[in-house]
Amino acid sequence: MIGIGRDISKRKANEARIFRLAHFDSLTDLPNRSLFSDRLQQALQMAQRNHEQVTLMCVDLDRFKPINDTWGHAVGDEVLKQVAQRMVSCVRASDTVGRIGGDEFVVLLPESHNAEEILRVAEKIRASLAEDFIVGDLRLSISSCIGVAIYPEHGSDPTTLARSADQAMYVAKETGRNRVCVFGQDYSESACLPEN
Repeated sequence: MIGIGRDISKRKANEARIFRLAHFDSLTDLPNRSLFSDRLQQALQMAQRNHEQVTLMCVDLDRFKPINDTWGHAVGDEVLKQVAQRMVSCVRASDTVGRIGGDEFVVLLPESHNAEEILRVAEKIRASLAEDFIVGDLRLSISSCIGVAIYPEHGSDPTTLARSADQAMYVAKETGRNRVCVFGQDYSESACLPEN
């Protein structure tokens, strides 16, 4: 009997690296748009089967562009890394924080139980991002606008739910920034929580 062995560890490592490049943001190591969309789709399917709620948040940073313009992209990148770390620390291990481009982030809360819990998480993220960021000798200040949409009330599919969260986020921007807005039945009825 003759056996032939071959070391495939290098190939496996390359496959893992390719998967990571395809599904995770290279700067923040958060899920990218592709992986986040997949997780959202799965969460909605599970929620439909189990008659549960799913929450989607769109998070846009305020006053981030001046940091890039004044201090350069290296400083801006460091702020984005810290933003990602802070957001992840505000959610459960079963939740997903993703970066979908530039200074735009998204948060997925599967199995969201009630409005109070949802708003508590959104407010925790908002408050965390309102604290100063330290990069070298610099103390930098930004804030965030967070739009919240809940399945199935604000959308029964990924596209509609994302549109609702995005609209609520724009209401937050238009009504003073640094706040959380929940999508309402009518665009003008979105409920906004001002900063404390």
